[in-house]
Amino acid sequence: MALRSIKPPSLITPAGVISSSIVNKPQSYRFAVNNLHQPIYIIRSNLTPKLKPSSPAAKFRCSASSALTPQLRDTLEKLVNSEKVVLFMKGTRDFPMCGFSNTVVQILKNLNVPFEDVNILENEMLRQGLKEYSNWPTFPQLYIGGEFFGGCDITLEAFQSGELQEVVERAICS
Repeated sequence: MALRSIKPPSLITPAGVISSSIVNKPQSYRFAVNNLHQPIYIIRSNLTPKLKPSSPAAKFRCSASSALTPQLRDTLEKLVNSEKVVLFMKGTRDFPMCGFSNTVVQILKNLNVPFEDVNILENEMLRQGLKEYSNWPTFPQLYIGGEFFGGCDITLEAFQSGELQEVVERAICS
């Protein structure tokens, strides 16, 4: 009877599958919670390249370019200022594709607020650029009077306290 060689188990990481034979012992572990209160585990292994401080790559670890081009910034400014109330959301007011977007739509409908809805799922560049433009990472994003008001949680709190109606009335009357 021949003996079979058994491979060591693989580690499954968010980036894919890595054979445990090439993974060194982790140097450190970090634990964080994202905005959905789900744990995120980050493991830094010895495979991470060490950069010399004098190398150009040591200063800029991420070479990702900005999604917010000057043309997109101009377009967003025009769009945000084109109506008194603009909602960037997943889906449309008639067919929201996210519970948070639906909540904000229902709040605005409850207040009888005329608003422009923009489906950010139709354009990935718009979606990423808007995150930089507002400095807010999630959707929906509500703009009132040309200024960023907030996401779902902020809008809901403002609605419950009566603040949202006051802000909308001031914007519409100006």
